[in-house]
Amino acid sequence: MEGHYGYRRIIRETWPMVLMIIVTSVYSIVDGWFISNYAGSTAFASMNIIWPAVAIISALGLMVGAGGSALVSKTFGEGDTERGNHTFTMLIRLTFIAGVVISAVFFAVMRPVAVALGAEGEMVRLAVTYGRILTAALPVYMLQLALQPFCMTAGRPELGTATSIACGLTNIALDALFVAGFGWGLIGAAVATAASFLVGGAIPTVYFASRRNTTPLRFVKDSPEDWPAIGQSLSNGLSEFVGNISFNIVGICYNLQLMKYIGENGVSAYGVLMYVGFIFGSVFIGYNMGISQVVAFKYGAGDRAELRSLLRKSCALIAVASLLITAVIELFAHQISSVFVGYFPALCDLTTKAMRIYMVSFIICGFNMFASAWFTALNNGPVSALISFTRTLVFELGCVFVLPLILGIDGIWLAVNVAEVLALALSAALVLGLRHRYGY
Repeated sequence: MEGHYGYRRIIRETWPMVLMIIVTSVYSIVDGWFISNYAGSTAFASMNIIWPAVAIISALGLMVGAGGSALVSKTFGEGDTERGNHTFTMLIRLTFIAGVVISAVFFAVMRPVAVALGAEGEMVRLAVTYGRILTAALPVYMLQLALQPFCMTAGRPELGTATSIACGLTNIALDALFVAGFGWGLIGAAVATAASFLVGGAIPTVYFASRRNTTPLRFVKDSPEDWPAIGQSLSNGLSEFVGNISFNIVGICYNLQLMKYIGENGVSAYGVLMYVGFIFGSVFIGYNMGISQVVAFKYGAGDRAELRSLLRKSCALIAVASLLITAVIELFAHQISSVFVGYFPALCDLTTKAMRIYMVSFIICGFNMFASAWFTALNNGPVSALISFTRTLVFELGCVFVLPLILGIDGIWLAVNVAEVLALALSAALVLGLRHRYGY
């Protein structure tokens, strides 16, 4: 990660991470496509009811990966590879242990959780079944989320991409076999996803522990607990943790509001919006994960001129990507909706209208996501978390309850746009206000 980063080098070294997150998003929505088209809208809505809870539980892995990789990259930039490897080993070990404990508790309380999230009637049974199968594989999914950013730290972003592709192919193949072939419905989709979790967690774990690992990053045998490093890592990744939890809490509130105003079809429509958002949002997530390691390294090395350059170039790249993504979604909203719910014309029309309102937010959201990642890379977790927290849990959550009282159903779909505008003002103020502190 030494030397100057021009546009070409930035794109060359971040696209594998972008591709990895896109592939991860694609395989995560494969269940939705198979369930919607082969098991029906009730099963589809049930999965969308319980998934936010699963995502919240797994957010610990994301926090460790984002925060820990930033700390290890900074440590490598300072020239202390040995300490970086001790921190890496310790964080991954604790992630797995925490995952086992948390998953056991979540498995036991799955039914009351499903009811609290708004599941009714047959949706309760389906949501509980799907959630419990996924929970059994949740510890290795948390490992996958934790290890993905470290692939960039190790200088092997293609490892993360290959892992994601392997996960995606596993999920797609097993969905086709279990759901479409055997007719197992929601159970088949859950088993397919759980199997993909196992693949995603195993591949990077085995690599970093093997003799084939030729990177500076590796597991070490003797890695005593370094609580200050744990605290720093969790603090660095706080924004990703808060952002993920906030995003899913907001998703839960969307579902509750949609059940109130529209019913089951509203939850299904929102599920499609989330899938589309996952795919296109992956461009920003992947870029941030890739560039954050470079920013952290340059910060650790004291290269302030390169920090300024990375900030300017990143904003330019995000602006171009934002316009392209928004144009694609607006032009092909109906065709995208038809892929998921084309069998139900009324639901397809509802989803198309919602998508054209909701997805305007992509013009802005990339900048807010980057601002949060920027401060994570600078090892300032609290400021990064402030952006994530206010963007979702304050602005969007407030809008999703207030705007429907004024605008009706359209207010639900419009909430994210208003929230992103408010968050952009905060992000810009923080990035500009703290520039002298970090010298960019």
